[in-house]
Amino acid sequence: MEREDLADLYAFVMVATEGSFTRAAAKAGTSQSSLSRTVRKLESRLGIRLLNRTTRHVSPTAAGERLLRTLSPAMASIDEELEVVRGLGEEPAGTIRITTSRHAVNTVLWPVLKPFLERYPEVNIELALESRFTDIVAERFDAGVRLGEALAQDMVAVRIGPDLRMAVVGSPAYLEAHPAPKKPKDLSDHRCINLRFRTTGGLYAWELEKRGRELHVRVDGQLTFDDIDMVRQAAIDGFGLAFLMRDHIQPHLDAGELVTVLDDWCPPFVGYHLYYPSRRQHSAAFKLLVDELRYRG
Repeated sequence: MEREDLADLYAFVMVATEGSFTRAAAKAGTSQSSLSRTVRKLESRLGIRLLNRTTRHVSPTAAGERLLRTLSPAMASIDEELEVVRGLGEEPAGTIRITTSRHAVNTVLWPVLKPFLERYPEVNIELALESRFTDIVAERFDAGVRLGEALAQDMVAVRIGPDLRMAVVGSPAYLEAHPAPKKPKDLSDHRCINLRFRTTGGLYAWELEKRGRELHVRVDGQLTFDDIDMVRQAAIDGFGLAFLMRDHIQPHLDAGELVTVLDDWCPPFVGYHLYYPSRRQHSAAFKLLVDELRYRG
C-alpha cells in the first residue's frame, strides 16, 4: 500500500460515515473541496467509484460499502491504540473500576493498590465489593476479580494470587461436646453456621471434594449470617462448625481458637484472577496496574 493511500482511506471513511463532505470536512478541519479531491484521487487509483454523490447526500456504492465494513473497525482500532501510546509518555491517570469480593480485596488487591496509588497519585480506583458474578461489559467495569474458573472466550484472565483452600472449622469446646465429623454426611449431625449471599439471598452450599468427587452440602444450624467475619466469630464462640477460607482463619488456628476437621475433603484450588475484555483498549494506568497485580509465585 502506498503511503498516501492511508490518508486517503481515512478521508473516505470519514465522508462515508458522516454521509456528507461538508460535515466530514468540518470534523477533519479541512475544506470540502480538498476532501472531495482526496476521495476522487483514491477512486481514480482504485479504478472504481466508492461514493454516490447527490446535492444533498453522499452514500457508499456497493464497492464502497465493502471497503467501509473492513476499514471502519481497523481505523477505530488504530485510533484507540494511538491514544494509548500517547498516554505512555504521560503520567498515568484516570479512573479504573473493578468489581471484586471483600476477601480478594483484603488478600490480594489492597496490598498492591496501596503502594500503587501512592506512586501514581493521578490514578483513581473504584472497587465494587460484590458476591455475585458481574457482567463487567454491561456494567462498565474495567475488570473483575474471581476465582480461577471458566471465563468467556473474549476475556483475558491474569492470575493475581496463590492457590487457596477452604476449611471446616469449629472451636475446641464445640468439638469436645460433639464428635468430629469423619465424612461429609456426618455434618447433618452437627450445628453448622450458614452464610447467606447478600445479592442473591441464597444460602452457600459447602463445596467439598476428595479424589475428584465433588459434593455441594446443604447444612443446618441455629445461625445464619451474610457476613464472613460474623460466621468466623460464631465458630470461635462455639456455636457450631463453619466453612471458611483457610487464610481468613489461620491466625485463629495458630492460636488454638479453632480446629479443622474433614481436611481430606478440602484440597487446594486455583486462586484469584483479574479478568477483562480482550477487545477493549485499556489505558496506560490500567496496563501498569495489571502488571503490578500479576502473580509471580
